[in-house]
Amino acid sequence: MTEQPVELNLPSRIASIDEAATAVTDAARRIGFPDEALFGIELAVREAVTNAVLHGNRQDESVPVEVGVSDAGAEMVVTVRDRGTGFGPARVADPPAASRQLYALALDCDAIAHLRSVALRWSKSPVIRTG
Repeated sequence: MTEQPVELNLPSRIASIDEAATAVTDAARRIGFPDEALFGIELAVREAVTNAVLHGNRQDESVPVEVGVSDAGAEMVVTVRDRGTGFGPARVADPPAASRQLYALALDCDAIAHLRSVALRWSKSPVIRTG
């Protein structure tokens, strides 16, 4: 089943993290992801939206965090976009902590990209990770 895309424009405040996580998890459930996958999806979305609210938009409620969910056939794609200056590994103040956060995100999804937005992708078929 192909789900209608979800598009959210949320104010950059802490309460928006819950709203985004709930909307994405609900969409993932409708798309057909099993219950055991929903926790990882929710966790990754919470981390991405938290970074957008706190670091990208610096909790400026007049600046939105955009969250999108699309059913791309074999995968679900979640995008989180803020209005910050973007980042890369060389620009992060505390590389070990930032690396742990990005690593945690990467464990829960099949692909991740970063700069001014984050794209999280989950395959509808299970991925078996070894090692």
